[in-house]
Amino acid sequence: MYAAIVFLPLLGSFVAGVFGRVIGHRASELITTALLFTSLAFSCDAFYNVALLGHSQIVQVAPWIMSGNFAVDWTLRVDTLTAVMLVVVTGVSALVHLYSFGYMHDDPGRWRFFSYLSLFTFAMLMLVTSNNFLQMFFGWEGVGLASYLLIGFWYQKPEACAAAIKAFVVNRVGDFGFALGIFGVFYVFGTLDFNTVFAAAPAMAGKTFVFAGQSVDILTTLCLLLFVGAMGKSAQFLLHTWLPDAMEGPTPVSALIHAATMVTAGVFLVCRCSPLYELAPTALDFVTFIGATTAFFAATVGLFQNDIKRVIAYSTCSQLGYMFAAAGVSDYGGAMFHLFTHAFFKALLFLAAGSVIVAMHHEQDMRRMGGLAKRLPFTWATMLIGNLALTGFGIPFLGIGAAGFYSKDGIINAAFLSHAPMAQYAFWMTLIAAGMTSFYSWRQFIMTFHGRYRGLDHHSHAAADEEPDAAHHHHAPKLEEIHETPLTMLIPLGVLAIGALFAGALFDHLFIGGGAAGFWRGAVAVAAGHGTGEVPAWEELAPFVLTVLGFCVVYYYYIMNPELPAKLAAKRWGIYLFLYNKWYFDELYDFLFVRGAMKIGRMLWKTGDGTLIDGLGPDGVAARVLDATRQAVKLQSGYLYHYAFAMLIGVVALATWFMVAGVTP
Repeated sequence: MYAAIVFLPLLGSFVAGVFGRVIGHRASELITTALLFTSLAFSCDAFYNVALLGHSQIVQVAPWIMSGNFAVDWTLRVDTLTAVMLVVVTGVSALVHLYSFGYMHDDPGRWRFFSYLSLFTFAMLMLVTSNNFLQMFFGWEGVGLASYLLIGFWYQKPEACAAAIKAFVVNRVGDFGFALGIFGVFYVFGTLDFNTVFAAAPAMAGKTFVFAGQSVDILTTLCLLLFVGAMGKSAQFLLHTWLPDAMEGPTPVSALIHAATMVTAGVFLVCRCSPLYELAPTALDFVTFIGATTAFFAATVGLFQNDIKRVIAYSTCSQLGYMFAAAGVSDYGGAMFHLFTHAFFKALLFLAAGSVIVAMHHEQDMRRMGGLAKRLPFTWATMLIGNLALTGFGIPFLGIGAAGFYSKDGIINAAFLSHAPMAQYAFWMTLIAAGMTSFYSWRQFIMTFHGRYRGLDHHSHAAADEEPDAAHHHHAPKLEEIHETPLTMLIPLGVLAIGALFAGALFDHLFIGGGAAGFWRGAVAVAAGHGTGEVPAWEELAPFVLTVLGFCVVYYYYIMNPELPAKLAAKRWGIYLFLYNKWYFDELYDFLFVRGAMKIGRMLWKTGDGTLIDGLGPDGVAARVLDATRQAVKLQSGYLYHYAFAMLIGVVALATWFMVAGVTP
């Protein structure tokens, strides 16, 4: 059964990819989706047997690599951590497949799209079921390849191609660090098997080795290198620039890759390697710093974005920061709990946004929306639920709220209680980010569904705030032409909305709290070095107050005074431009890396390849041969006296040589 969970999506990808042109679009959709739902059913059974009943297993698939003393088998590690990820990956992927029936209905490449979706799912499942670092790297690179194919699916669009390349290149930066970490693990431990490495790790605590010419702590170095890979895949601060651009892909891709699965691979990596990180406190401090900084940074950028998908994308980046902040203060259960709940409400938000985009004839700029609540009541209700979960709305002290209330507030509490050096920094950054999350979430909701409809305004950009940006602009329909999307798109919204409402309350006692140790059963390092105790009333109340405050600010500006944001934006304040332009990271990286790389590449192409290699090498030799041939051809004049003269010259030259050399004929 466990092998079927992993390989059924691969089978679907193969059938749709190889035979899609023959069997047609509908058959490709049905086969891949049916196999994904079968995999989901098996995953739910695995969650029950493994996570709830404790029947963890390691399933031998086949021998893989044998080289001297180095041996790696293809095995599936199915413990509680894996079981949680199996449900997340197959659940979201199955619903995205179903949703894509409607969203991609008119696309001529549907068979290829469904093949890519299933291929990505297979790679992600390989990653989360890996029992060694090499197998994890296989899945890691597999999701990178599949994401490249999906982001650039509409390859006719230059923006999609550029976004796909950007995601691939930026992830290579992180993957280089990840690969170095794997090399280091094998160098130190002589194996890549998780159990063997984790068992031997305590003996390496405090020991050093030489890396880059310096004597450094072994476990700290290895954990930092592994985390660089996590930073790239999970779009953390400094390696985050690819994630918003990845919204150029179809909306189902955004929901699958950039909300629930691929970007959470880094969090999974840190939690899987928690026995190593617990022995490297300096590395944990760095994880905390990056996570908390990302949560704050991405929340600030999301405040003034206008593309409905980009707002959600920066929200994803920020929420991933929360997960890493939790892992950094040793609350691995809290990190996985937020990953679990985040999968429901973030996939819901992306798919609800896709429903709006389809209804708006693929318009994504919120400044051209407004007043859609009456035309899209079901989408409005599901996005409302998604926003409640994202903002962590709940009633303090009573413990009643949407899914995000349990997981996000749990992370803030864990940071407050932790005694780690970076814990207080994480607490304040995540707390402030909670208020900003409320602002940009409700701003998006109100600009989309409330107020007047601005789709047909001649100057619709002035109807909200900011000047025109890179959002996608299409001919917006008349308000009466807007209607709900097909049932295949609405069913996944309903299912995810249920999860976004109740997943927190149902699983809170398992992932975190007193019952966590019995739930995880050693799959993660539960509460090792993690602070415990009661939080004060003000700390318990603070996230709720900031969430309500964020909503009130949005209500004031976008409901009571809808013209005020545009007037404020017209002043072009420095802080506004700084946040609107995403802290100028793209411009900075373009100046520091892209332009220099392009100049070097152009120099190597023109001077190195063109002038030196081709000029002096193959092209140069060929050109000289042609020159010599042209001159030799001139000797073939066809006149007999020319040939007689050439023969006479030859005889004279030969005789001269004999005379000068003193040779007797």
